[in-house]
Amino acid sequence: MQRSGQRLVHATDTSNLADILERVLDKGIVIAGDIKIKLVDIELLTIQVRLLIASVDKAREMGMDWWLRNPDFSSKACPERVAEIDELRQRVSDLEQKKACVST
Repeated sequence: MQRSGQRLVHATDTSNLADILERVLDKGIVIAGDIKIKLVDIELLTIQVRLLIASVDKAREMGMDWWLRNPDFSSKACPERVAEIDELRQRVSDLEQKKACVST
């Protein structure tokens, strides 16, 4: 039996996971999707998901730096929160000292 026109081709350019991840973080990738729940043609719930995967530098290049201003991600974003945390630390320290005095 003779095979006509079929040849086995080997890939000469390979990529490992690190190369792929570097490329994705350098260029960025967007994943978008919508989820809608309807009951008898009445829309009950809509969820829109937009996911951007990129490096911090690439995100800043695109004008995105929300994590710097969000108090949930940066204590420097909200000075009131820093003061609140310092006050709580002081209260814990005071309570520990009172407990030590009562124990002795």
